[in-house]
Amino acid sequence: MFNVVLVEPEIPPNTGNVGRICLNSGATLHLIKPLGFSLEERQLKRAGLDYWPRVELKLWESLEEFLKEVSINRCHLATTKGVKPHFDARFQPGDYLLFGSESRGLPPFLINSHRDRTIRIPMTPEGRSLNLAVSVGIVLYEGIRQNFIQWSEKYGY
Repeated sequence: MFNVVLVEPEIPPNTGNVGRICLNSGATLHLIKPLGFSLEERQLKRAGLDYWPRVELKLWESLEEFLKEVSINRCHLATTKGVKPHFDARFQPGDYLLFGSESRGLPPFLINSHRDRTIRIPMTPEGRSLNLAVSVGIVLYEGIRQNFIQWSEKYGY
């Protein structure tokens, strides 16, 4: 129903946990290379548990390749520099939720050229950012909440 996109993820357990979230929510996981780990990494599989082999996964060679294939108008760019809270975004089935790498976030060129597509998770001034898997869960389940009737019909909830 939704697409979760990790742009150059670096930490295998985060990606494994995101895979679990994707499988449990019906989302497709897109990983954009370069990855900071191998898909055979033990930590990735450990965090993904027995879910990992069943995750609907799409690998992209680069962000440029992804952007050639996917309309930016279907994308929500999650960043601490976002212009609106994630709950003010209007999520539609099939949308792409983009998250950057753990240490760098999304590339500045992407944020700067598509500011109107940026969203942020509200945090207190004491915080800088949230864990990647936590952020994915927060934004993805807001999308499900907004589209709960379609989601529940599709998955028989």
